[in-house]
Amino acid sequence: MEVSAASALATLSLLIASLFGYLLGAIPFGLILTRLAGRGDLRAIGSGNIGATNVLRTGSKALAAATLVGDMLKGTAAVVAARYFGGEAAAVAAGIGAFLGHLFPLWLKFKGGKGVATYIGVLLGLAWPYALAFGVIWLIVAFVSRYSSLSALTASLAMPLALAATERPTLALAFAGLTVILWIKHRDNIQRLAAGTESRIGGGG
Repeated sequence: MEVSAASALATLSLLIASLFGYLLGAIPFGLILTRLAGRGDLRAIGSGNIGATNVLRTGSKALAAATLVGDMLKGTAAVVAARYFGGEAAAVAAGIGAFLGHLFPLWLKFKGGKGVATYIGVLLGLAWPYALAFGVIWLIVAFVSRYSSLSALTASLAMPLALAATERPTLALAFAGLTVILWIKHRDNIQRLAAGTESRIGGGG
C-alpha cells in the first residue's frame, strides 16, 4: 500500500508539473507585447505565427527580441520552479509541458508558435551547456547557409544525439520527442528548403 501511495503521489507530482509548465508555456508573449505596443493582432500579420520571427515583421526589432527572451525564459522558469518543488523528474515534465504549451496554447485554439525559443529555454533549464551548444551550431549553420530555419532544425537534431552520447538517456529521449515535434511544426519550412524558396537571413533569396 505504501509503495502504491508513493507511486500515485509521484505520478500526481509529474502531472502537476506538466500542467504548470503548460500554463507558463502557453503565455503568448509575442501576441501580448505587440498588442501593448499598438501593433495590432500579430496573428493577422505575416505568417500569423506568434513567435519572434513574425514579431520582427511588425518592424520592431526590440519587440522581436523581447518576444524571443520571453518565449525562451518561460521554458527555463518552468523547469527551475518544478525542480525546486518536485525534483529532476518534475523539471523534465514541466519543460515538456512548457514546450507543448507554447505550440498548442488552449486560449489561442491550440495555434501557437513553432517552439525554437522555448526549446532552447527548456534546454537551458535542464542542461545549460547543451543550450550553449545549440547556439553555437545555430550560428555556424546560419553563417554558412543564411537559413534561420535550417539552423534551428540542425541544432535541434544534434541535441538528443549529444545527450545520448554523453550518457543522459532520460534527457536524450525527452529531447528526441521535442525535436520530432519541432520538425513537424517546421514542415512548411522544410518543404521550402527542399524547393529552394525559403527566405534567407537578411532578406536575400
